[in-house]
Amino acid sequence: MSAIPEADPRIPVTVLTGFLGAGKTTLLNHVLTANHGQKIAVIVNEYGEVGIDNQLVVGADEEIFEMNNGCICCTVRGDLVRILNDLMDAKLGKSSGRTADFDRVLIETTGLADPAPVAQTFFLDEEIANSFKLDAIVTVVDAKHAEQHLDDGHEAQEQVAFADVLLVNKTDLVTEEELQKLEHRLHMMNPAAKLYRTHQSNIDIDRILGIGAFDLDKKLELDPDFLEEEDHDHDDEVMSVFFREERPLDLEKVERFLQAWLVEHGMDTFRYKGVLNIKGVKQRVVFQGIHMLFSSYPDRAWKQDEPRRSEFVVIGRNLDENWFAEQFAGCVAG
Repeated sequence: MSAIPEADPRIPVTVLTGFLGAGKTTLLNHVLTANHGQKIAVIVNEYGEVGIDNQLVVGADEEIFEMNNGCICCTVRGDLVRILNDLMDAKLGKSSGRTADFDRVLIETTGLADPAPVAQTFFLDEEIANSFKLDAIVTVVDAKHAEQHLDDGHEAQEQVAFADVLLVNKTDLVTEEELQKLEHRLHMMNPAAKLYRTHQSNIDIDRILGIGAFDLDKKLELDPDFLEEEDHDHDDEVMSVFFREERPLDLEKVERFLQAWLVEHGMDTFRYKGVLNIKGVKQRVVFQGIHMLFSSYPDRAWKQDEPRRSEFVVIGRNLDENWFAEQFAGCVAG
């Protein structure tokens, strides 16, 4: 009998992003007032010279910490790391100034933020990585103005590309035809993300919290047929490529491929994740990354009733699909 894996003791973190006016604050308020029974520490990032760096209690169940010196991507090595460490110290009783009791953390970024540096914090900082785990990136999309935002700014495209969950909000302000057109565009940009329609950012909490979408601690939720159903027919620089290989892969070849990939495409690659079937390895090998940051690890053993195959999706800008296909095919074990 196999041993039951221990539960991950780290605090789950959800990053809430979306362009200006999409409905992030409305969603945050919805989460804080919902009857979910969880205590949530909230890190809010807004512009302004005057802010607070102390605890504000909302409903006696949430702790709010505010970063006040601009875009979160500019302060991620300072304020964000410091506040996360302060939170953990307060939770463990190591802080002389205050205590904090919370089950998870929710980070709301400013509408102009690129979510990549936020996510990278949980890879780069060892102390943070040991205490917190990135659960999911949730992006709120303004259905009324999304087309303009996506056409005009890289930030909006990157917020979509990095998302594990896309909430198409303000659906009452557009027609069904407009919604379907937008959803098609979002799907082409990030086919791996779960997509939900919302009105006033109202969504079941269990669809955005505790879903394990970023850590891949569950089986990678990819529907290959869904990913491949249509060709790219838009002009967005952000695109996705999906690959599947039924034959076992050679680990050394995969490592050489990944190194070449990061050198050639690292800065243009926003998100990538997948499951590999490596020859001679009884376990699935899970990998994921953000830009140049990459991690891989052996997962559970393959089940007898599941196909042993390799699958991965890459989301980025100006990706050369033919190059990826050629390199991936070259990883097949001899």
